[in-house]
Amino acid sequence: MERGGRAALGLLALGALLGLCALPPPAPGPQRGEPRQGGQKTFRALLAVGREQQQEQEQQQEEQEAAGRAAPVRRGIFWSRELEARVPRGFAAEEAAAWPAAARAARVSSLERGGCGRSSNRLARLSDGSRACVRYGVSPEQIQGEALSYHLAGVLGMQQRLPPMALALVEPRGRQWEPVREELRGSLWAEGAVVSLTRWVDNLTAVVAPAPWGSEAGGGRRPRALSAAELGGLPAAQLVELVQWSDLILFDYLTANFDRLASNLFSLQWDPRVMRRATSNLLRGPDGGLVFMDNEAGLVHGYRLLAVWDPYHEPLLRSVCVFREGTARRVAELHRRRSAAAELRRRYRAREPLWAHLGFLSERQAELLQARVDFVHRHIAHCRAQAAVL
Repeated sequence: MERGGRAALGLLALGALLGLCALPPPAPGPQRGEPRQGGQKTFRALLAVGREQQQEQEQQQEEQEAAGRAAPVRRGIFWSRELEARVPRGFAAEEAAAWPAAARAARVSSLERGGCGRSSNRLARLSDGSRACVRYGVSPEQIQGEALSYHLAGVLGMQQRLPPMALALVEPRGRQWEPVREELRGSLWAEGAVVSLTRWVDNLTAVVAPAPWGSEAGGGRRPRALSAAELGGLPAAQLVELVQWSDLILFDYLTANFDRLASNLFSLQWDPRVMRRATSNLLRGPDGGLVFMDNEAGLVHGYRLLAVWDPYHEPLLRSVCVFREGTARRVAELHRRRSAAAELRRRYRAREPLWAHLGFLSERQAELLQARVDFVHRHIAHCRAQAAVL
């Protein structure tokens, strides 16, 4: 903004000089002893106009800078609308809606090792020129967790942070997989297995957790709470990233996904510098936005291990007391209607033709999802009450 202001002032000065050059030539100067005409007055008037324009420009710049320093939090617990508007767009809804049909219609031209995590996964090149990570789970519940986490993100209004995903059946003699039949024989994939096809994204970079989850987490497992009071002096770029982190931590609590920040916290007990390294399964996209990758530990697998990982999930959730208002609103609706599992099931069945091959949450898992939604809702209410007395 400062460079823009200086550039504008430079153009203003250049304009004034060009204006002087464009003036008609002055009349012959008066002879000695004759009174001057209005030339000096005209020059002073021009300078006065230039000063007024410069002052007006400086005032506009100050107003713009003041707007940029607007309070980052509104109503005590919600990120400002200005900050939310600056969050990178991520994966557009139209892009996510178009991917499943395109991925299933394309033929798999080749399968390559590397670039997609676990050794059993493959990077697929598709006949339409696109690429996809094909994830073959150690057990079907991992692919189920990947798919359900993806659609829960849609229920919560966070799906733009996850790469588009669809399920597919491995059928070596089918049209889609026939070109890579020989590669499939060497992959040890079971015929008829369900895999996920996640759209490949170029130019992703690693992400290190910021304070209070990064280096300031210390040697224990409890990160310092992020509150509205300490945010005013932070640069806008850091605040925009924190908006996305608040969604990530809430999302990982609801899905009980331990294979991201929680696993890093767990590792602190023997690696005090782990929080200063890249966060697992979290990358930065070309637009600067966070990308929530590899969510197969969510919901199904994560819910089986709550006793192990909730001592890390809960402190992470309690470290956040500022939220996207839309996220908080959706949590409140799911809490009021007690409809978390029902809405997830509705969305999953409507958008994923292969849902029946993996099934849905068990009754106990559905209860756990609702209980975690209720816990998040109570936490948001607690943050609101705290903000009201500050």
